[in-house]
Amino acid sequence: MMMTLNSIPPSESFALSFLDTSSRFNLTPKLPGGFSSRKRNQGRGFGKGVKCSVKVQQQSSPPPPAWPGRAVPPETPRQSWDGPKPISIVGSTGSIGTQTLGIVAENPDKFRVVALAAGSNFTLLADQVRKFKPALVALRNESLIGELKEALADLDYKPEIIPGEQGVIEVGRHPEAVTLVTGIVGCAGLKPTVAAIEAGKDIALANKETLIAGGPFVLPLANKHKVKILPADSEHSAIFQCIQGLPEGGLRKIILTASGGSFRDWPVEKLKEVTVAESLNHPIWTSMGKKVTIDSATLFNKGLEVIEAHYLFGAEYDDIEIVIHPQSIIHSMIETEDSSVIAQLGWPDMRIPILYTLSWPDRVPTSYPRLDYCKLGSLTFKKPDNVKYPSMDIAYATGRAGGTMTGVLSAANEKAVEMFIDEKISYLDIFKVVELTCDKHRNELVTSPSLEEILHYDSWAREYAATVQISSGAGSVLA
Repeated sequence: MMMTLNSIPPSESFALSFLDTSSRFNLTPKLPGGFSSRKRNQGRGFGKGVKCSVKVQQQSSPPPPAWPGRAVPPETPRQSWDGPKPISIVGSTGSIGTQTLGIVAENPDKFRVVALAAGSNFTLLADQVRKFKPALVALRNESLIGELKEALADLDYKPEIIPGEQGVIEVGRHPEAVTLVTGIVGCAGLKPTVAAIEAGKDIALANKETLIAGGPFVLPLANKHKVKILPADSEHSAIFQCIQGLPEGGLRKIILTASGGSFRDWPVEKLKEVTVAESLNHPIWTSMGKKVTIDSATLFNKGLEVIEAHYLFGAEYDDIEIVIHPQSIIHSMIETEDSSVIAQLGWPDMRIPILYTLSWPDRVPTSYPRLDYCKLGSLTFKKPDNVKYPSMDIAYATGRAGGTMTGVLSAANEKAVEMFIDEKISYLDIFKVVELTCDKHRNELVTSPSLEEILHYDSWAREYAATVQISSGAGSVLA
């Protein structure tokens, strides 16, 4: 049975909340509390996001961005290995991991795998071990280690196998690896990433939580160890490619493009009728997985990418804009100080940004489909609707709050999407669950968190989101 959130009592509806949105369709009604947000119009950049007005202890200095508005290749190559570049992968059986291994298979003269870690899919992991012959293998689900060993029993070559979280960490910091590909989902990716950074490995970043939740801790650590964090998702890779060789101070604005998801052409009134199957019917990307596809529909994916762009490139939130681009050919753009706009284009293909993280600053020839401009026809853009996508206002507000709030946002959204897929809440309730969880966290916000605090509030947010009071009966959350 579909469950919907209890309504806020009318007597409390006047109070300011974490997000104060008002429209003829109030998707996220005002909640009790003192954490508010207001429109900010000043500034030369985007300037139409939501500014959090919560009073918190300010950090003595913001974490250093991975790429402060420009990317310049090192003057002396860092190569210190013989033969193909050695890499390790955490999350090898997921979408990012399997595509990375496909790239390795296509370029055996360029890359080799020295360590692999997976969650529970021991069958696929065993196939990967047979093909790529890593020195170290880890399976997070310790109860399945016996099955993995049995699946590899007939091999003449025997990799070292380490079970559990410790095994994943050891894959992250494997001594032979030069780069770690973080294809693992959620905050489970933080510990192996931290271990890799401390061991001096560059990071091919596909795990959003590394920066969205862990940015205040991870970025100073990467700066300390002189480690490069190279974005593997399509939007941030596009920005990274566009800033190559920019002069210092040359970046004015970041423009993140969004497909608009499954409901970009739906009227707001119809969203109360959304089903899980309809949410998973993405018009462009067909193999992103359920969670990412639903995030694309709600535009929470883009809100999270705004936060990640802030941490990666040091752009102020006023200078990061979201634009709906239905064709998904321009993966993102930048505007420079002289008002030039630079864009990165290509067919939707995750292998291209993954490959660039592994080869940077070089370019590896591929046989991937090349963009046919005449076949493409036209590119269109439109401003996203804050009423249809209240996730944007929530994300900008949490980004400006900073600290542990961004990790809480990510974790609450992940739990809310899970509840929607399980048909425990409605589609529109996703926004309410996330906002209620962020609103609850405002009094415990930590602006400069430790790794332990980041992981603690990730777990707390998931638990709290799961217990947000709901009532039976199908109903709309529209006011």
